Amino acid sequence: MVDRLANSEANTRRISIVENCFGAAGQPLTIPGRVLIGEGVLTKLCRKKPKARQFFLFNDILVYGNIVIQKKKYNKQHIIPLENVTIDSIQDEGDLRNGWLIKTPTKSFAVYAATATEKSEWMNHINKCVSDLLSKSGKTPSNEHAAVWVPDSEATVCMRCQKAKFTPVNRRHHCRKCGFVVCGPCSEKRFLLPSQSSKPVRICDFCYDLLSTGEMSASQSTRSDSYCQSPKSSLNDVSDDDDDEDSSD
Repeated sequence: MVDRLANSEANTRRISIVENCFGAAGQPLTIPGRVLIGEGVLTKLCRKKPKARQFFLFNDILVYGNIVIQKKKYNKQHIIPLENVTIDSIQDEGDLRNGWLIKTPTKSFAVYAATATEKSEWMNHINKCVSDLLSKSGKTPSNEHAAVWVPDSEATVCMRCQKAKFTPVNRRHHCRKCGFVVCGPCSEKRFLLPSQSSKPVRICDFCYDLLSTGEMSASQSTRSDSYCQSPKSSLNDVSDDDDDEDSSD
């Protein structure tokens, strides 16, 4: 079915509409063989609170952006190659239900659908696209992925020293290796994680010691992939700001 749609006028028109919705700031999305599989609004778990994001699933990439005008305009376009994606279901907890993790070497995060059926459809379609891509390329599934960041609301004190309380002055930071929320003194060091950045990035002292002594590789995760706790924020509290996890802290 995907092959049949690849060069159809309807598919080309649908992709062109998506391009136009992102405007001049977005990257071109029309290439030979690319097919738009589906689209929809998912709640993305960001650093400070859950936020609505518009997602587009193609047969080779996953694209998402901030909603400026529903169905008409989006910004802050993110493009994720599906070859590098793995997904894992998340257990329901509180207001955050029907979720799963989208994991890649450069960035990993949780998203939530409105219903269980929608979640199942998204996960099935993503898995099918990834499987087809890997089958065609002969590559193996990626076993390297960035840590999922713990939301700010989950930590009132540093998750490493367990002493420093967070205040407007004593700000929260995130270790790029384990995803923990840590204080400044516990995350003063930087280390090169090639899959995430071409420059050394902020990591906590615990991860730095393991990386420096060779007890952990730059691609090895330091904590469980399963997201055990979810913030109690309201799902209706939505803004069009940048994704918080893209900030320097």
